[in-house]
Amino acid sequence: MDPWLIWLIVAAVLAVAEIFTLTAALGMLSAAALVTAGVAAVGLPLWVQLLSYAVLAAVTLLFVRPLALRHLQRPQRTRFGVDALVGRPAQVLTAVSGTDGRIRIDGEEWTARSYDETLVISPGKTVDVIEISGATAIVYPRD
Repeated sequence: MDPWLIWLIVAAVLAVAEIFTLTAALGMLSAAALVTAGVAAVGLPLWVQLLSYAVLAAVTLLFVRPLALRHLQRPQRTRFGVDALVGRPAQVLTAVSGTDGRIRIDGEEWTARSYDETLVISPGKTVDVIEISGATAIVYPRD
């Protein structure tokens, strides 16, 4: 079997393993094996292939992986618009049931429905906004 094909198989196995582990380490090793397959396809000797794999694996693991992990672990962006209302407290103005009701969120009146359709929330209670569906807030009592 040709060496480039062996490196290609190694790259594929590492890529599949990365899909199951999601560590980014095996993906970097897979990329190094893929480049090494190209080095082997050119016909360079085994020691050059091993050296290129070692150097590429070290560079990707030491420099590229931390950048990729930092990119994945960025904090969530600030929500705005109706998305910013999710999770906010609201005051019930008229009884909220599974079909209708009115609430006040930050001084604005909204139509509302109870998240639990069998539940009726009486006026004056505090609720949490679970989601916004169109112009209707889906709420759940705070208790």
